[in-house]
Amino acid sequence: MTTSGSGIHLVGSIPLPDAESVFRTVSAALNPYLHRITDGETGRRGRWIWFQREMLLEHPDMEVDTDEPPYALYQWDGQLLRETPYVRFRAGVDPASVAFPTGYAEAALESFERYIRLQNEGVIEWETLFQVSLPTPMATAYMYVSPGARDDYISAYERSLLDGLAEIVDAVPHDKLSIQWDVCQEVLIFEDYFPQRPDDYKARIFAQLGRLGAAVPESVDLGYHLCYGSPRDEHLVMPKDMSILVEIANGLSAELERPLDFIHMPVPQDRSDRAYFRPLQGLALSDDTEVILGLIHYDDEEGDCARIDTARRFLPSFGVATECGWGRTDPNRVPGLLVSHRLAVDYLING
Repeated sequence: MTTSGSGIHLVGSIPLPDAESVFRTVSAALNPYLHRITDGETGRRGRWIWFQREMLLEHPDMEVDTDEPPYALYQWDGQLLRETPYVRFRAGVDPASVAFPTGYAEAALESFERYIRLQNEGVIEWETLFQVSLPTPMATAYMYVSPGARDDYISAYERSLLDGLAEIVDAVPHDKLSIQWDVCQEVLIFEDYFPQRPDDYKARIFAQLGRLGAAVPESVDLGYHLCYGSPRDEHLVMPKDMSILVEIANGLSAELERPLDFIHMPVPQDRSDRAYFRPLQGLALSDDTEVILGLIHYDDEEGDCARIDTARRFLPSFGVATECGWGRTDPNRVPGLLVSHRLAVDYLING
């Protein structure tokens, strides 16, 4: 049973014009409760990994797969959100030789310069870490890549992604840096959401999450954001309870040979019942791991407090967040969401 936590965590994307706007806005609203601060994943990163699909379509070694039907993305209620043609390697391309310009390192280093300047100005508190959120290789693989090319793609993309991570950890002082791995498609694979699922999916997922964590030096803060997707601010799957989230948290923690500093798990708005939270009793994490529950929902102070009260029955201490990033949320909701975070953490500490 973990006992660490009580702060505010921002998952990632925030619909503001640029990183400086994000840093100034959230710092003014949420200091001193932020242990980490995101740059908001503004601009082309606002739709999470969609800009990686654009990169794949422009890549000289990739092409649209005209033999495979497009991937149909459905919401939890059966609504078809979109159909997306898959991509594959061009004929004759050796996947082992392919490098993908993910752009994550460039974006992180540009934002870090603003972070340092604003820290020196006193806008960002000195103890607040610079948070970089990165997708796993399975994210783009399951959303955009043909099933027949998927295994080769995952290996190639992982190499490129970890090259970008190395650039970040080489350039940013480790005592200033936090790396968050965004784990969405893996959660959906556990839920049997996709048309194809390998028989050994659990072993593959835990091995991947372990490799990604091992690539982050122990001197750097490390966490994972577990997610059910939110392309239209609603889940792709509505979970029965937190069993799968707890299983993934325990599995990736066991795979790591370094400390796990934090893990984030979502809570749907209509779940303040004990049945949803009861699996938290099975968490097998270090006492030093901060558990963050994504139980804050827009303009729902009463519901946020009810979810906090129920969660406390099964977990003595935790941080608070929303279920996912806000990149696809109406920007006019940002002030209200910030107020909701402040009210929730005040209730968590004093209520």
